[in-house]
Amino acid sequence: MASRSSVRLLREPLSRQWLSLVQRRTFVAAVSKSRTATGLPLRPGVSTILNQTRGLKQIDFAGHKETVFEREDWPRQKLLEYFKNDTLALIGYGSQGHGQGLNLRDNGLNVIIGVRKNGASWKEAQNDGWIPGTNLFDVDEAISKGTIVMNLLSDAAQSETWPAIKPQLTKDKTLYFSHGFSPVFKDLTKVDVPTDIDVILVAPKGSGRTVRSLYKEGRGINSSVAVFQDVTGKAEEKAVALGVAVGSGYLYKTTFEKEVYSDLYGERGCLMGGIHGMFLAQYEVLRERGHSPSEAFNETVEEATQSLYPLIGANGMDWMYAACSTTARRGAIGNTSLGSCCSKLIMTADWSSRFKDTLKPVFNDLYDSVKDGTETQRSLDFNSQSDYREKYEQEMQQIRDLEIWRAGKAVR
Repeated sequence: MASRSSVRLLREPLSRQWLSLVQRRTFVAAVSKSRTATGLPLRPGVSTILNQTRGLKQIDFAGHKETVFEREDWPRQKLLEYFKNDTLALIGYGSQGHGQGLNLRDNGLNVIIGVRKNGASWKEAQNDGWIPGTNLFDVDEAISKGTIVMNLLSDAAQSETWPAIKPQLTKDKTLYFSHGFSPVFKDLTKVDVPTDIDVILVAPKGSGRTVRSLYKEGRGINSSVAVFQDVTGKAEEKAVALGVAVGSGYLYKTTFEKEVYSDLYGERGCLMGGIHGMFLAQYEVLRERGHSPSEAFNETVEEATQSLYPLIGANGMDWMYAACSTTARRGAIGNTSLGSCCSKLIMTADWSSRFKDTLKPVFNDLYDSVKDGTETQRSLDFNSQSDYREKYEQEMQQIRDLEIWRAGKAVR
């Protein structure tokens, strides 16, 4: 599908490709570098900075002004001074706990880890250099020592442990989340936060492993930042500072509700569930029409992930279309300027519009399912089962056994 020139471009060493792409993903670079580098004009819907003060930017995104905070205004020395009297008690050492905890430690802040003693997370934390009795404790002791309690347990675990955690969240402490799940759906999770403490959120837009790897490379991940409850009048400032301390490069202001709605919706849609469903549907049709497994995989997954999607991430959909052949381009975007006499041609050729019109009702159903708590209940019911890990492994094995991914292993 892609033109030969674009394929040659994407055969460069992966380290060089992805360094360039990740660098461009910051909003400053996306507005300036990517367009000027390719000779293309700035995207008309994104303006330059409208108003800037230290630590705060008002950015116009397609006609909508949004608040964005940046890490340059919270250098390490300022973070050390700001949190000099705080102990950050990070509860849970999963993906986010691992990444955020190590970044906090590298930034020199007083961070301690709270996990079940001698469990798998305890041993993993020890392997990462956390020392029992010094900065590694069981959950109760860590919370008792912390002034800022960072609850990074899984959503199901937050619900299960809340009766034991809540009484320890005494006045003057701060409660930190990286997902709005528990407090927003409190009728289901029973996580009703105390009314006399600040409750804040920093939600990195990626896995904890990515939070860590970008920090180590001298960059920062994009994150959402929000305040659920501001008792001290400094909750937002505290959230932004913590966002930078855990490894964020830019922080986009939102609410707990919007964060959890968009997160659950996106994971089930284009980010994970939806894209896997489309991969499977396209692959199965190709196989049923007589194409080989390698050809079906290459045309469905390989070219998407290795060639075209990186172009979208670097510069946008229009840049990806421009890098492809005229035939591929026309089949995807159609031609709405042909007039009514060609309506039949438009209907059969404009595949992006047909997919959008077909899928939008499904996405609306998905959003309703997120907002009304159905997806929350499903997650809690499944993830709190005692044999959750065994059932999850069975599901993963079913995916591994699908022909598309077995063919993919051979292609790769």
